[in-house]
Amino acid sequence: MKKQVEHYDVIVIGGGASGMFAAGIAAKNGARVLILEKNRQMGEKLKITGGGRCNITNAEYDTRALLKHFGEGEKFLYSAFAQFGIKETFSYFEEHGLPLVIQERKRAFPKTERAIDVFYALERILKKHKVVIKTDEKVTAIESNVGKISGVNTKTGTYTAANYILATGGQSHPETGSTGDGFRWLSRLGHHVVEPKPSIVPLAVKEQWVKSLSGVSLSFMRITFYVDGQRKFKKLGKLLFTHFGLSGPLILNSAKMVDDLLHEGVVTATIDAYPDTDQGALESKILKIFDANKNKMLKNIFEELTPEGTKDAILPLLANIDPGKKVHSITKDERKQIATLLKALPLTVTGLMGYDRAVIADGGVSLAEIDTRTMRSKLFPNLYITGDLLHLNRQSGGYSLQLCWTTGFVAGTHASRTLVQ
Repeated sequence: MKKQVEHYDVIVIGGGASGMFAAGIAAKNGARVLILEKNRQMGEKLKITGGGRCNITNAEYDTRALLKHFGEGEKFLYSAFAQFGIKETFSYFEEHGLPLVIQERKRAFPKTERAIDVFYALERILKKHKVVIKTDEKVTAIESNVGKISGVNTKTGTYTAANYILATGGQSHPETGSTGDGFRWLSRLGHHVVEPKPSIVPLAVKEQWVKSLSGVSLSFMRITFYVDGQRKFKKLGKLLFTHFGLSGPLILNSAKMVDDLLHEGVVTATIDAYPDTDQGALESKILKIFDANKNKMLKNIFEELTPEGTKDAILPLLANIDPGKKVHSITKDERKQIATLLKALPLTVTGLMGYDRAVIADGGVSLAEIDTRTMRSKLFPNLYITGDLLHLNRQSGGYSLQLCWTTGFVAGTHASRTLVQ
């Protein structure tokens, strides 16, 4: 028989990034706070984010420029970021013993470059402010009565509070416990929930040459996407070859648009290995390299033409040129063929990878149903919603975790100041 357990000021459902942050803020403000986490440990996804390095935020201090990275959510988020933005994030973590460093593309990381240290910092804050933590405590239902949340049921009992913060995360990396529970509860409560799908996610491709480069990372490439041969868009940045296709910031930040294209027709792409060099200049570069190596075979000097680590994969793509041919025998047309290939390495996109490889899955509660000044549900005055439960598109590069810190701060602040009875 389930028992009625004690009452709290604030119950946080979900012990991930935004949940831990919100709980720490609410407890600091004097609220008696409980975290309910279904895993045996909190912060499972946080511990692996950024490949274990944790891209904790993006150091874009211009709020208007920052919010451009949140798509249609931009107009909803000004008030929230005015309360807790990038400057506040840096100060908060540094004040709690976690100095940050800024790297390329304004990405910020803990100085140690260890995601576990971000978790430890949040854990220390919870302990300092005496947050009650119950792990391995799976919520089975959220109850409502007369327009308010009235309790939370688990396998061991019913927990009640004045206010509730729902911070269960989305559906990316389901192995960490992010299995969409919050979406189902919110839908049952009457919220409109946009069906989630992977949005910042690697791409699967057909070509074996791409897969053979698994583990190779290229810092400055341009990729152009086509549908049925018609050019659609292009992006510049860093990409990573994998055993299934392509990943890296350049790819992750293109995935949402590629997903839309996949509904229109056959999606192909080309990778420009020399994005800052036009065709003519590249042909001249190739000629100079050939002049310096006239008596060598093409295969023995091809690495001088290709990005580091890619020679063996790209050389077979020159179908009409014998790799054993002496450089002095290569014709002008063949040099042009080599330059054309390096400016447009071909691939075919077969789809997006699934939730298990997604950095972020979009979907969630429409921001029109949230008072984003407080992160309070417009349907229930004592329910606050944070992080990946919100329907927001955003790029990789620290924006998703910053959303957790900002919405967690706003929810924790207002849930602790307005204790609805």
